[in-house]
Amino acid sequence: MKVDLPLSSPTGALADVAAMARNAESSGFDGVSYSEVVSDPLLHLTIAAGVTERVDLLTNIVVAFARSPMTLAVQGRALQDYSGGRLTLGLGSQIKPHIERRFSMPWSSPAARMAEFVSAMRAIWSAWATGEKLNFQGEFYSHTLMTPMFTPATEQTDPKILLAGVGAKMTETAGAVADGLLLHAFTTDRYLREITLPALATGRAAPDAPAAAPEIVASTFAALGHTEEALSTSMTAVRRQIAFYGSTPAYRPVLEVHGLGELGEELTRLSKSDRADKWSEMGTLIDDDILDLFAVVGTPEGAAKALLDRVGDVVTRYEINNIGIPTPGLQLEFAAALRSSQI
Repeated sequence: MKVDLPLSSPTGALADVAAMARNAESSGFDGVSYSEVVSDPLLHLTIAAGVTERVDLLTNIVVAFARSPMTLAVQGRALQDYSGGRLTLGLGSQIKPHIERRFSMPWSSPAARMAEFVSAMRAIWSAWATGEKLNFQGEFYSHTLMTPMFTPATEQTDPKILLAGVGAKMTETAGAVADGLLLHAFTTDRYLREITLPALATGRAAPDAPAAAPEIVASTFAALGHTEEALSTSMTAVRRQIAFYGSTPAYRPVLEVHGLGELGEELTRLSKSDRADKWSEMGTLIDDDILDLFAVVGTPEGAAKALLDRVGDVVTRYEINNIGIPTPGLQLEFAAALRSSQI
């Protein structure tokens, strides 16, 4: 299992990216990633590509539906060539309110739209590589114009494409059209084995699905600390993040597998209140049993063993989840423990 380090920047600032990427590579991480929260991941990873030679570059995730397939095909092609073939495009759909109200883009049939988005990008890359006429016509996207002036040079193979999925339908789509699956941090071992893996296998059995085994990337929560006080602080941060995700109706199936549907409804209700302390209050609803469903807790060594026991037979990459790992030192300890536990 490879271990990647997110290029964390709460403000989205680009100034520290180069130093963080260099440190990740020199510290032995297999890759670096960035998630589209407050900035565009492709900006951060372009900087990282320019100051590193070895580490993989992963968008985890970039919001596909905020862009057109052509836009992302152009950006992905440029970064893949610049990095010497180290890019993996991790795509996510986001949820309807954000796509329509934050990005002012259309939303419909997200799994079918995502499948077509991936197919469109592959068709664009193929047209550039072969010189054949671009003629992609689908239900959601149409790309039928490409002239030599707008055709970039192709120096590397196409980037790998991974899809983020929580629900069975999007997960099945990942199996059918993508090179792998990005597991949401808001998942559990039971949900992974009873819902996710069967759906992924169903998609992989489709006639035109990729032949290679899918890559599976996890970002399981970890609450780490060497003292009781530090561990308690980390656990509180992870509880609040679990509560935040649990309030999203689209993620309710994960809770329902464990008979926690009513908790999801209560979290949703609280998330819509105007109270200033609502996120803190929501976190208090995540008791120790629920925390243990979603997170590994303890010292870096103990949490690493717990993580490998939980998903080590399934996951091919692990993205360190920094919510409950507050310092770079703990991140490095956790990564080293994960590597040593696999020897």
